[in-house]
Amino acid sequence: MILFDSVSKSYGTNISAVKDVSFKIEDGEFVFLVGVSGAGKTTLLRLINREILPTSGSVFVDDWEVSKLPKSKLPFLRRKVGFVYQDFKLLQDRTVGENIAVALEILNKDNREINRRIREVLEVVHLEDKINYFPRQLSLGEQQRIAIGRAIAGETKVLLADEPTGNLDPKTSWEILKIINKIHKEGTTVLMASHNVDIVNSLKKRVIALSKGQITRDEKRSRYS
Repeated sequence: MILFDSVSKSYGTNISAVKDVSFKIEDGEFVFLVGVSGAGKTTLLRLINREILPTSGSVFVDDWEVSKLPKSKLPFLRRKVGFVYQDFKLLQDRTVGENIAVALEILNKDNREINRRIREVLEVVHLEDKINYFPRQLSLGEQQRIAIGRAIAGETKVLLADEPTGNLDPKTSWEILKIINKIHKEGTTVLMASHNVDIVNSLKKRVIALSKGQITRDEKRSRYS
């Protein structure tokens, strides 16, 4: 469960990224965040993952109020909540397997468990044969698949995806979406920011629309606009 209770986030005195936002996402939902650039989509995702803190209001993931978690509990939040970025954020000097291993090493998994989980994740994203490749040897679509694999490596319960198809061609975008949808069908809650009208309209999932940091629409089985 993800809950926003009257959440605002401001930068300085003049910039309001989100304003008095409230919504609840149940376990197992797939929700699209839509809106123009600067509408507040990325801010909402970063608040869930505690990359930033709210100026006012409360963000909950299950029973945890995210802004009040001590630093010692952050690894447990990051275990539960995985984040996929538009620009991948892969470690360029590490192989595919090593990029996924990073997410497991911070959870203090032993080598045997890390190797097992890497194989499982690569099977999910259909890149079993690329374990020893470096990111620069992969296509953009393959790099995004590895980023997804890293995000779910810790057996994530919530997957946050910030424009994961934004840099990809249409065919590759659909391949990425199929993987994310498969992860969702296996029980993971998905919250995905997207500009892709065709993807949002085709899936007919819950849509939360934002404009200037405020929710303008929250509808189930909806469309981009």
